[in-house]
Amino acid sequence: MRSIHGPTWLELDTPVSETSYEAALLASGATIEAVRREGFALVRPPGHHALPGRAMGFCLINHVAVAARNAQAELGVRRVAIVDWDVHHGNGTQAIFWDDPSVLYVSLHQWPFYPGTGGPSEQNETTVNVPLAAGSGDDEYLSAFAEIVEPAVGQFEPDLVPVSAGFDAHVADPLALMEVTERGFRELARRSAALAPRGAALLEGGYNLETLPQLVLMALEGFAGTT
Repeated sequence: MRSIHGPTWLELDTPVSETSYEAALLASGATIEAVRREGFALVRPPGHHALPGRAMGFCLINHVAVAARNAQAELGVRRVAIVDWDVHHGNGTQAIFWDDPSVLYVSLHQWPFYPGTGGPSEQNETTVNVPLAAGSGDDEYLSAFAEIVEPAVGQFEPDLVPVSAGFDAHVADPLALMEVTERGFRELARRSAALAPRGAALLEGGYNLETLPQLVLMALEGFAGTT
């Protein structure tokens, strides 16, 4: 990354400052450690829009991709299923693993919506996109999870499921048009934790600072199996 003196923009939706690159490196490291400990990495900036060759959509480094590769290289993990329930499609994660048979990418997201990818025809053997209409809430998300996500991940038989846990599908989030509640996020987390013998999560989107702490707490309860 080029030297930065003061805040600037790498592109229209990716602002950075002098410390952004260091923060992104630390976020990737925290995500690696979360996978090692089967924990939840509370990181910023987020990562799932970051492409192999450039930053995008607030994201400088694709943390979940870095952690997945590290798990394969260092932890004896063979097959990884990344589950992404951020309201935006994780185009960067998809691009990184599109041709990789060892990594399944499954995304539930509002569509059509930013970044314009992840439509119903955008699928392959290890990419499962689940586009949902604006206004979808707990019932739609949990039905899609039961009918599409669980069968796809079950058939893949992963050793590890890291979750790109975005909370911008919440009913009070300012950047999207979904209606997921606290209960919905807790249940998404609970079901995600049951998908493989080993799991972890990292924070992606979530832009209402008043509701975000409680939503993360509810997800933590779900990942821990609390109902």
